Amino acid sequence: MRGAWRGIAATAVAIVMAAPIHADTLSDVLIAAYRSSPLLEQQRYLLRATDEDVAIAVSALRPAVNFQANYSKTTAETPFIPRTTSTGGSLALVLDYTLVDGGQRYLRIGAAKESVLGARFGLVQFEQNVLLDAITAYFDLRLAVRIVDVRENNVRLIREQLRAAEDRFEVGEVTRTDVAIAQSRLSSSQSALAAARGQVDIALEVFRLTVGRLPVGNLQDPPASPQLPATVGSAQQLALQVHPLISAGQHEIAALTLLADARAADRLPSVNLQGSAGRTRPENDSLRVELQGRVPLYTGGRLPALQRQAIARAQGARADLGQTSRAIVDGVGRAWAGLEVARAQISATREGVRASQLAFEGFREEAQLGARTTLDVLDAEQDLLDARTDQLQAESDAQLAIYNVLAAMGLLTTEHLGLSVERYDPSVYYNVVSNAPQATGTRPSSQGGRLDSVMRRFGRN
Repeated sequence: MRGAWRGIAATAVAIVMAAPIHADTLSDVLIAAYRSSPLLEQQRYLLRATDEDVAIAVSALRPAVNFQANYSKTTAETPFIPRTTSTGGSLALVLDYTLVDGGQRYLRIGAAKESVLGARFGLVQFEQNVLLDAITAYFDLRLAVRIVDVRENNVRLIREQLRAAEDRFEVGEVTRTDVAIAQSRLSSSQSALAAARGQVDIALEVFRLTVGRLPVGNLQDPPASPQLPATVGSAQQLALQVHPLISAGQHEIAALTLLADARAADRLPSVNLQGSAGRTRPENDSLRVELQGRVPLYTGGRLPALQRQAIARAQGARADLGQTSRAIVDGVGRAWAGLEVARAQISATREGVRASQLAFEGFREEAQLGARTTLDVLDAEQDLLDARTDQLQAESDAQLAIYNVLAAMGLLTTEHLGLSVERYDPSVYYNVVSNAPQATGTRPSSQGGRLDSVMRRFGRN
């Protein structure tokens, strides 16, 4: 009795160890892709680089202070005069500060901030692409596994048909041809099964590339599909309001318009303050303060050309936004049409499976009575296999099409999908660097912080 209990316990442990602790859901896949995507990480760093443009623009409002050092040695030799050598040197602090510039620096700060906002929406669009790729990999792998199941069942059925044909051949009910046909179909079915398993291997590699790891256990069934607007027109109108590319384009237009205004301000008068304090060798202290006014009168047409160029770029961005709007409307329409087609195919393939199942069962019974040949049964079984495969494909296409519609609308985001994941906050880095700190890290040192406070007294940001 004790040995029996030990055997039962060992079997239970083996079952627990063999069973996966957790099977991936679609949410698990999306969270893993969001957390591990190197492409997303790259785009986040590129956004940080755009944040630094604001810091660069802010730094132009502050004075520039430089330390200068100079050392010279001069040797003079003339006829009838002994050679003479003299040395000299100087140390100086030089201040350069723009007091008046027509407002062009403030305009450039505003343009940099608009570019940052546009880049943030560009990041949202990139996140949508990563999530859609993960969803596609999830449904493709799930479909490939289900097709393997159907193919394996098909191989089992054909083996049964082969055994039945061999039995009937032994009693003289069929010929050797019927057996050969069944053997041929079995070989074809086994070949198709091997190809289906190869598709699973390919889908696994695509899954690993997209998600960053292989799936845990068998993929669970997808959750209830997200809700969509009632009509394609409503979906297109909503997309024009919420799509991140629309917002990104609007901020790009605003940035380029401000840069055009800054180019116009470059043609206005400017006033600079320059000062220096130094000591030369031999001991001689100096202090100099100077105000310089500058009015561009003639630049050979350079400044007007730069202004016209900036205006043309802003106008080009407006035209590009119009094309983007058209592309978004078209993308939503295409995705919606794909969804409607897939849904219609589901109804048709379900009816096809039902009819093929009835036909196969009828042909098999008739073959047992001698009214049908082995080839008839195998053909009916192949029709049933094709119908089941078409149904699986249509169901997968319909589920994926819903997420394609969401992506086309600009709603395939972690917030809209309700994913339980810590979302990347682009404002954290921006808030650290937007005031142009002296430190090179995201956290300024105590010395850099004190120097920043002094420089901000001169700045107007």
